[in-house]
Amino acid sequence: MTALRQRKGSRGKEPPLGAEWQSQQSNCCTDHHPEKILHGDWSWGAIIWTSVGWSVSVGLGLLCCIYMATLHENDLWFSNIKEVEREISFRTECGLYYSYYKQMLQAPSIQEGLSDLIHDNLTESKRTINLLQRMNIYQEVFLSVLYRVLPIQSYLEPVYFYIYTVFSLQAVYVIALYLTAWLLSGSWLAGTLTGVWYILNRVDTTRVEFTISLRENWSLPFLALQVTAITCYLRPQLTALQQKVMVWLMYVTTFCFCLTWQFNQFILLVQALIIYTLDCGDFLTTTQVTTMYLVQVCSLLSVWLLQFCNSMILGSLVLSFIVAALFIRHCQPGLKTGSPLVRLAKLLLHSTMVLLLTFTINYLAKKALQLRSDEHIFKFIKSKLALGPTRDFDASLYLCEEAFGLLPLDTLERLAGTLLLYPYALTLLLLSSMLAAAALQNLRPKGGSAEERKGGGEARAADFRPDVAYNLLHTLFYGLLAFSTMRMKYIWTGHMCAVAAYGVCGKELWTLLLNALSCNSKVLLRLVRHAVPLLVIGCLYYKFWPKLMEEISELREFFDPDTVELMTWISTKTPKRAVFAGSMQLLAGVKLCTGRVLTNHPHYEDKDLRERTKQVYQVYARRSPEEVHDTLRAIGADYVVLENSICYEQRHSRGCRLRDLLDLANGHIMDGPGENDPDLVPASHPRFCEAIKTEEAAAAYGALFTRTFQNKTFHVYRVKKKRKKSAKSSAEPSVSQ
Repeated sequence: MTALRQRKGSRGKEPPLGAEWQSQQSNCCTDHHPEKILHGDWSWGAIIWTSVGWSVSVGLGLLCCIYMATLHENDLWFSNIKEVEREISFRTECGLYYSYYKQMLQAPSIQEGLSDLIHDNLTESKRTINLLQRMNIYQEVFLSVLYRVLPIQSYLEPVYFYIYTVFSLQAVYVIALYLTAWLLSGSWLAGTLTGVWYILNRVDTTRVEFTISLRENWSLPFLALQVTAITCYLRPQLTALQQKVMVWLMYVTTFCFCLTWQFNQFILLVQALIIYTLDCGDFLTTTQVTTMYLVQVCSLLSVWLLQFCNSMILGSLVLSFIVAALFIRHCQPGLKTGSPLVRLAKLLLHSTMVLLLTFTINYLAKKALQLRSDEHIFKFIKSKLALGPTRDFDASLYLCEEAFGLLPLDTLERLAGTLLLYPYALTLLLLSSMLAAAALQNLRPKGGSAEERKGGGEARAADFRPDVAYNLLHTLFYGLLAFSTMRMKYIWTGHMCAVAAYGVCGKELWTLLLNALSCNSKVLLRLVRHAVPLLVIGCLYYKFWPKLMEEISELREFFDPDTVELMTWISTKTPKRAVFAGSMQLLAGVKLCTGRVLTNHPHYEDKDLRERTKQVYQVYARRSPEEVHDTLRAIGADYVVLENSICYEQRHSRGCRLRDLLDLANGHIMDGPGENDPDLVPASHPRFCEAIKTEEAAAAYGALFTRTFQNKTFHVYRVKKKRKKSAKSSAEPSVSQ
């Protein structure tokens, strides 16, 4: 529906491991980690070099922020379009989330606004729901309160305050990635290269410029900050106070991440698996493992309290896994003792017991809580792995969307075009080999003191830097997630930039390569570590700067007259408490632009809502007018909006069009040429969205529905109330345009 059109007018030795690497790294006078001054290095060189590094990080963050804001303005001409067009530009679920920010600002007071969110009867007709419990919209509440109390109303519109905040989080995102690369490599040149790669790979690292309100745009910057805090926490030689500060930073960033995204539990589950793997490989101490687990648990429980005891959090798989891992670990104190084969057998048994206990706890928790809100996620996973039913409507909605398919190969081609993929792949290969070797080394019995024989004790052998080990597994695990589900690539690609930059600027990998060439020396090592990133940045500047200038000079304009016409008509010609039925994506816009009551919406994490959405979508199936009318009246719909783009959809292939998914779910043969399963039967009624528009069906459909609006894209019908006696025709005029 929405389109963008061209705007008219202007606008010599084997490399040492573990602790030896770290001591070598400190010998280089140009290696200044961002926390080095905290360790007492107050030399002028350290102060100047560290200050330059921090300044570059802030500069790159601001550059990314301005770049995204410029692209958003140039794509939509946002500053010059009408308010209704601005609101329509918040596509699908983005419009739903932004509507609550708008609702809070329009409320007479903050208290009344919060009360309306807690007792909301506009988002789902015939239901009163607690939006703060159901959805992750605390960021909208916080921004609306902040906008009310700050003296900025006279010179900054609410919508700009909102979008500028989101774009500012992109600056935070870049700074966090920058610091992670700096901490890993010891050179802020790695952070600079990370920021440059993030900006140049914008298509694959973020989609913030056209999905501003999407939950991931709020949460991923906090996830990146959490990874930075974890990287710093796992570094050696931190004082007790510094460790406590890092633990609190981990908690705050994890809490903010969980509070702003409904999929937090699945992302934290992957992170918990990373911690578990590092624990099994003896790369972390017992204290570190327990602390990181408890940070996750405390963050989730804090969000659980803020979301009015949301049962979906207590029934999450990650909480069950952490409880199981800690319990089994406590019950097996001798897990990391014995010969390599004995230890390996113990680890296999340990992992089996953890998994069994995890699923047992999760099953019992969901039974006790009667939790079914997240079952569509597991249906999707089962269907994706060919382990579940292929006709399930909810799972098919996800499987048929490109964003939930496998990562396209052209993504790798784009990443290779910016010189990101090659150093990343080489770094991944070398570090994975070294990690595997270190893990095998850790399986061998450790002689010496009792502390050294403690599996996972504080004095365990340091064969591999734990901060590097964590970041390696982070990029591996989330990389696998990205390859399996394209939408999750945005978690992976940003961190990918930091890992690749570490490979280019890190001392350890260059030491390994120069040793292999038998030409290692401190001078050559220092020269290579600084010359290569500068050379890469120079090449990227030469290749992409003209393209960036061309991109930000290209001016377009928001153009969607049919949707603007529809929203204007709804706002001016329908009662304020009228209830609208239609597609999830469109109704989010109806909520934002008109404030009318909805029957369904895109926030899909509720079992009853998913059932209702399937019922509403029967208007695109082969159903009788009586069936559709009864369904719509049962959920309180006064109007139903039919979209030609769905009724006559061509975007998806046969079997993935919405009408095909409904036919399969209803047991009907699909439209068009092609094979059908033998158990499918022909429908006894024509497709509702097509038949209601024909003259032949006027009598059958006219008694139940009255067309009140139409244009090239939308047809709106009023759902009549059934009466025993014939009534006079509706006084509402039929609009034909």
